Amino acid sequence: MKTRPSFWLLAFILFSLNLPVHATTDQTNGIAEQFATLFFLSEDEKQNRIEDISANWENSFTPMAIEVMSLARSDLARKLLELLQQKTGQDIGYDTNNWFVWWWKQAPVQSLEYAYFKARLYRQIDPKFDAYFSKDRESRIRLDEIRWGGVKQDGIPPLRQPKMIDASQASYLDDDNVVFGIKINGDARAYPKRILAWHEMFIDNIGGTNFAGVYCTLCGAVILYKTNHKGIQHHLGTSGFLYRSNKVMYDKDTQSLWNTTWGEPVVGPLVGKKIRLERSYLVTTTWGEWKRRHPNTTVLSLNTGHQRDYGEGVAYNQYFATDDLMFSTSTPDHRLNNKDEILALTFPGLSQQSMAISAEFLTSKPVYKNSLDDLKFVVFTDISGANRVYESKNINFISYDQDITATDSNGKKWTLAEDKLVGENATTGTELDRLPAHRAFWFGWFSAYPETILIK
Repeated sequence: MKTRPSFWLLAFILFSLNLPVHATTDQTNGIAEQFATLFFLSEDEKQNRIEDISANWENSFTPMAIEVMSLARSDLARKLLELLQQKTGQDIGYDTNNWFVWWWKQAPVQSLEYAYFKARLYRQIDPKFDAYFSKDRESRIRLDEIRWGGVKQDGIPPLRQPKMIDASQASYLDDDNVVFGIKINGDARAYPKRILAWHEMFIDNIGGTNFAGVYCTLCGAVILYKTNHKGIQHHLGTSGFLYRSNKVMYDKDTQSLWNTTWGEPVVGPLVGKKIRLERSYLVTTTWGEWKRRHPNTTVLSLNTGHQRDYGEGVAYNQYFATDDLMFSTSTPDHRLNNKDEILALTFPGLSQQSMAISAEFLTSKPVYKNSLDDLKFVVFTDISGANRVYESKNINFISYDQDITATDSNGKKWTLAEDKLVGENATTGTELDRLPAHRAFWFGWFSAYPETILIK
């Protein structure tokens, strides 16, 4: 299976490029430059460089050594491992995931040159990476938790205004295939997981509104964001980096890095500008169930402009088959397995809290009621296992036919629409709003919201 290339393969490609080393005006002798250019030295020069680093060692050098070791081939990796073992007293071996986990447990310490190191190191892979990191770029998160995901900028290519086809033309889909269903202003669309897993993002206009649908395959989450914030259109893409094993976006205008789960810029000139993209609702369901509910839906065409094996379950099948992570996180929590699916709830502006509800828990509860702060909500789970969340206010829902009809404690019938819950005799204006929610792997959600409430 071809998904993200291995670090060793990418390292081989990097070193095969034989890129020249360009001197800098004020950083040439800095520790960042010494680490970032280790790859281009002869074996004797590498040994001398590492001995010089060792003689001037500071604890803040540790993440640089780990990061270079994650990309290095055998001899350089061995030299860096020996250096790390000597300076830290740790015997972790070549597993850089475990080295990072150990490091993140230490009291935070970071060289003033670390941002330059990251830019200097990764621009050798993609010159566009140089813009992500610099000392004068404000950051809300630890830079050593931002890890390269193994691809260049937009190396996992987003689908921008992708071709859609009618449901009747989608012969490539079976009824049990997983799709992400969206209906905005009457415009119903389905984005199959089997296609989106290869692209991790779509940029589309749905029902007259511009959206970015961001799929972090590693953390199992698709989140739908409106890309216009206070009149400014943000043109988003795939940065090539991860934060706590969660996809990091970038915007083309400023090259700021964005946290996918928060919908906010976390590194760069947009930090501190009070930008938070508005989420919208979607549902993870099956093609058969979505098509039954919305026979006039459109769906992604296989004609994406890219050559991929879009078979169901092909992309990332080895990753999905185990509970192991590809990239470690600093915030493990074992109340659920890493990749147990949860329904993720956060409502900025309405509640300061967040919640994760076990998807398995919800399968036995077609009607589930709870609240976050003063916001009362109800989750309806249909026969496909799909979850839809609505504000409930003071309505007490007692049953759901797992299709389109719910009943409250007064015997009143309500109809589930994709955008709202509509009470009978709707002329009285009895409607309840749909709330944004999405499915995710437990580890990914907890990494973004470690204070989250867990229901299982």
